[in-house]
Amino acid sequence: MDKIDINKVGAKLEEVFADKVQIQGEPQGILQLQVDKKYIIELLGFLKNDPELKFIFLTDITAVHYPDFEEDQQMCVVYHIHSLENNIRVRIKVFINGDNPTIDSATVLWNGANWMERETFDFFGVKFLGHPDLRRILNIDELNVHPMRKEYPLEDPNRVDKKDFYFGR
Repeated sequence: MDKIDINKVGAKLEEVFADKVQIQGEPQGILQLQVDKKYIIELLGFLKNDPELKFIFLTDITAVHYPDFEEDQQMCVVYHIHSLENNIRVRIKVFINGDNPTIDSATVLWNGANWMERETFDFFGVKFLGHPDLRRILNIDELNVHPMRKEYPLEDPNRVDKKDFYFGR
């Protein structure tokens, strides 16, 4: 069987998922998709289990916080998966509500998603429904914020070493 390319992956996804999946381009040679959160497990399962595509390697799960976007698109969960046999990578973006960020867990497909989802929960506050052990992994349990969300000032406004008079202004 010959290796497939990005165009064949895109064509197959359009054939199977029609308007459920939006192909957004190929930045840096990575096929970029956007999907609604209700179809994410179906899409990931198809990409993993299709005998031709073989996207068996889940590289990463993370999130991006867009505080200036509309409320239902303030949080974006990003999946990176790789077809080792075909040497093709795919980035999947799922926009979810920023106030109540929830999405289905990919642990039903990849056991390795466990740690990635815990990290994303810890830093961004995304709750993965059906996750077997969703708790903080890198920050202390008593921390009541999610530090990667863009809800906090970048610098402490009370710092005195940044005052103009120290620089002759």
